[in-house]
Amino acid sequence: MSGGSLGIRSGSYGSLDKQLQNGVLPIQVPSATKTKPFKTFKEKETFLHWICKFAGRKKVGSLLLCAISAAIFVWVLYLGKDEVQGSYNVPLPKISLINGLQNSRIHNLTYSPVDAEGSEVPPPPSYFLGYTLPAEHPCNTFTLPPPPADKKRTGPRPCPVCYLPVDEAVALMPKVPSFSPVLKNLTYIYEENLNKETEFGGSNFGGYPTLKQRDDSYDIRESMNVHCGFVKGTKPGHETGFDIDNSDLLEMEQCHGVVVASAIFGAFDNMLQPKNISKYSEQTVCFYMFVDEETKSDLETEHGLNESKKIGLWRIVVAHNLPYTNGRRNGKIPKFLLHRLFPNARFSLWIDGKLQLLVDPYQILERFLWRKNATFAISRHYIRFDVFEEAEANKAAHKYDNASIDFQVDFYKKEGLTPYSEAKLPITSDVPEGCAIIREHVPISNLFTCLWFNEIDRFTSRDQLSFSTVRDRVAAKTNWMVNMFLDCERRNFVVQQHHKGVLAMLAQMAPPAISPPPPPLSLANNPPRTSSLEIASVSPKHRRDWRVGSR
Repeated sequence: MSGGSLGIRSGSYGSLDKQLQNGVLPIQVPSATKTKPFKTFKEKETFLHWICKFAGRKKVGSLLLCAISAAIFVWVLYLGKDEVQGSYNVPLPKISLINGLQNSRIHNLTYSPVDAEGSEVPPPPSYFLGYTLPAEHPCNTFTLPPPPADKKRTGPRPCPVCYLPVDEAVALMPKVPSFSPVLKNLTYIYEENLNKETEFGGSNFGGYPTLKQRDDSYDIRESMNVHCGFVKGTKPGHETGFDIDNSDLLEMEQCHGVVVASAIFGAFDNMLQPKNISKYSEQTVCFYMFVDEETKSDLETEHGLNESKKIGLWRIVVAHNLPYTNGRRNGKIPKFLLHRLFPNARFSLWIDGKLQLLVDPYQILERFLWRKNATFAISRHYIRFDVFEEAEANKAAHKYDNASIDFQVDFYKKEGLTPYSEAKLPITSDVPEGCAIIREHVPISNLFTCLWFNEIDRFTSRDQLSFSTVRDRVAAKTNWMVNMFLDCERRNFVVQQHHKGVLAMLAQMAPPAISPPPPPLSLANNPPRTSSLEIASVSPKHRRDWRVGSR
């Protein structure tokens, strides 16, 4: 029942075979062999007489007692077969061939045990435990080709990725949530009256947790209550800062499956429409673009915005009463707190406003989450793996004031942060490329993004600097890991465009258009002169010398 050769496992308590071995004897299926004709009564009497001749009466009695016991055992076994089939309803994985590739559907183990009083006992939760593609599947033997030899292009570039077709990816979508190690119940702190007596950092939106509260949030337990933004209201988006209209909040609550989200604040970027999206995704995936009032006015001028609040695939949601004066910090709210804005969504894909989505969301989720049995996936930085190097690069590029960056890195260093080395394997990098985040909304991944947001709220907004500290402290308590895939794979499903300001600057720096030369005069009206023919016949190498000599 575990998927056979496909290696598909589902349910939190193993396969049906193991459960039967624990509680009920396995049922043997009788073989379809031919039986001999019944013997006559005389033959039976002769047979019994032959047994009595060679065995005493006591032995014959024992033999008959064993035969009766065996008959009773078979009868009980036959009745138990119906009982087992009535308690477990586990269909075999449905295997079909779609476009020449093998596809497997995952079914989850469910049953309804009965207690001593005859009432049903709630079954334990079932969890998605991953799957394995068939051995002959082309994605199992897929290897990255060497990068093309292009001396003119030395920077990062996309690489091929082995995606499944959309219908196969949809068929492999987990029916139950993934396992959340240690943490099972996560709630969020609400503070009507903010206590600002903290050592440093914090905000009216995210609260002012003390360093003791910060350390306590990394002590992973079964039930936890942590800071996670929206501290001034009982419902995110309602009088909390980053306020959202009730009509939009109701629509966001209706998203129960997959959400793709992005944000543009301060009209900083051009809105880019997703490409290569299947009809099924257009009907089932929620596409949300968060904007401020300035960006809304810009969109109305460029695209027009009607009552549907949709431009292409994007549904536009205007956030009011933004808690930060910096647009980048406001953008961190939907980036890390989508599980709070979409409380019923199961999976989310975040892309920065400067990115354009090029691959269907179901294909991305299957490739980087479900196939890897992961609940959080992010690409590593294309060239830097070390936090200390990332900090120096941020200072050199003036991404944030140097004193704040140094303070944050020194704080992490005192907590045990060390430069990245091979000793940290299987961790492949300490620096992510945070412009695209793929995640499942389960307690442990929700806690991770809450704690990551809290670090950004306390220190600088450069999320690459705090990523490894949060990841490693959560992993130390739970063995939970992040799937960090190659940056070239990220560039396969998103393409980056320049910010609006950069595009305007490039337009101003463009060289003036060169007008084409006038057409040559007609030879019929203007016959060539001898000197002109001589100049045309002189090689360019000697033409300058010839002209100087003629002067």
